[in-house]
Amino acid sequence: MPSILVVNSGSSSLKYQLIDMSSEQTLASGLIERIGESDGRAAHRAGDSKSQRDVVVPDHAAACKIMREAFDSYGPSLEDHDHDLVAIGHRVVHGGARFFEPTLIDHLVKINIEDLSDLAPLHNPGAVQGISATEKAFPGLPMVAVFDTAFHQTMPAEAYTYAIDYDLAQKYRVRKYGFHGTSHRFVSRAAAEFLGRPVEELKQIVLHLGNGASVCAIDGGKSVDTSMGLTPLPGLVMGTRSGDIDASVLFHLARKAGMSIDDLDELLNTRSGLLGLSGVGDSRDVQERAEAGDERAILTAAVFSRRVKFYIGAYQALLGGADVISFTAGIGEHSVPVRAAVLDGLERLGIEFDAERNAAGGSGIRVISTDASPVTVLVVPTNEELEIARQTLGVISG
Repeated sequence: MPSILVVNSGSSSLKYQLIDMSSEQTLASGLIERIGESDGRAAHRAGDSKSQRDVVVPDHAAACKIMREAFDSYGPSLEDHDHDLVAIGHRVVHGGARFFEPTLIDHLVKINIEDLSDLAPLHNPGAVQGISATEKAFPGLPMVAVFDTAFHQTMPAEAYTYAIDYDLAQKYRVRKYGFHGTSHRFVSRAAAEFLGRPVEELKQIVLHLGNGASVCAIDGGKSVDTSMGLTPLPGLVMGTRSGDIDASVLFHLARKAGMSIDDLDELLNTRSGLLGLSGVGDSRDVQERAEAGDERAILTAAVFSRRVKFYIGAYQALLGGADVISFTAGIGEHSVPVRAAVLDGLERLGIEFDAERNAAGGSGIRVISTDASPVTVLVVPTNEELEIARQTLGVISG
């Protein structure tokens, strides 16, 4: 039974998941945190067995060693031929305009990922360190990079081009790239399969609503526009990110509040969004406060849902009408009030949601629109790790 090890390596953490590709079931998963610090933690889960321990993780090489030890101690063994490990798939956040599909990793690919670090300084360097560490830990095993940006490389030029000085933009690679592509791809295909229709026939809007949030317009299985841009900052309101904002706000704050570039970067990325508006960054806490009558929380919830609604309307127009709208990720899959607020009043766009279906819950894909709704509205659990594993297997299988 072939299996794929999916690795998501950040600057200070390493997540992993071992997936049996015959059943597409997760055999084991784990998280190693606080890489580079003296008080690291390692968690590993295999079936009903869980382990958690304090460890010292000086670097990514040590993290990979701890990961291998966890498989040896808590299972399943990576040497077990019943779970033949055939490749490792790496999540890489930014592939720029260079990578438009999953790519077998070699020395040149690593150089290119490192070169793109100026576009994703918090993510790509950690990915390169994780790749190098796993290459040493698993010598000879194929490694595949799966890029968050790759799915959006089908966007037309008019979608990804910013209206600034053309030569300046070309020189510094300033354009819309988009993110969450692995999730948008997985969800759009899962929705098509659920409906029993070829993905090539469908016009879809996928709402990836979590601590990071984005919307994607998908025509025939291809991304034609998305709400994130050069970085994951623009678009929807997020846990700590502002989403769309007038760029002149930054000039105003620099002049009037004396804020530096670093101050403004921190403001928009870590002190804005739900946290900046309400004082709490978790959507569940915002909803709880709103239900208790907290005015800032009520406003925050309204700003969040209004922004999502705005993008639904925009992408409906762009697509010439949508066949399917899918909610996914933490908020999209689990928040009944958010889904209701987003969908309320969209009947003229052919979107009629069923309040009882929306509130019913469930663990799999489910319909929350009425039977008469021209646009089908779904809740689709995402599985980015499985998507990475599928793409990795596809690369090594030719």
